[in-house]
Amino acid sequence: MPAAAPLAIGLVAHDDKKAALVDWAVAHQAFLARHKLYATGTTGGRILQALPDLDLTRLKSGPLGGDQQLGALLAEGLLDMLVFFVDPLSPQPHDVDVKALIRMATLADIPFACNPATADLIVAGR
Repeated sequence: MPAAAPLAIGLVAHDDKKAALVDWAVAHQAFLARHKLYATGTTGGRILQALPDLDLTRLKSGPLGGDQQLGALLAEGLLDMLVFFVDPLSPQPHDVDVKALIRMATLADIPFACNPATADLIVAGR
């Protein structure tokens, strides 16, 4: 059977969830290595420190426009999946951008994981 076409996957995490996203990425390195990744600046930097060989494009930091860049990729139909580890207990100074990104992922009707359990299920089903 031929290999599935690579996916374009967006990766982003709130500050208190970045370590969890890095841990998740390390656990799913084989899966992520087969796909094209886009991540907001700080999140992407942390992932690349742990997994320097991934095909990952770093965008701007979330509060500086990275969330909007991911939203633009969604609007253009260029993302197939979004992993966004959300911290529901901490206020976010750029909450409007975060809500817009979640809205765009919902409108694009793509798999969207906001925690490790959901991300694990998506990867297991792929």
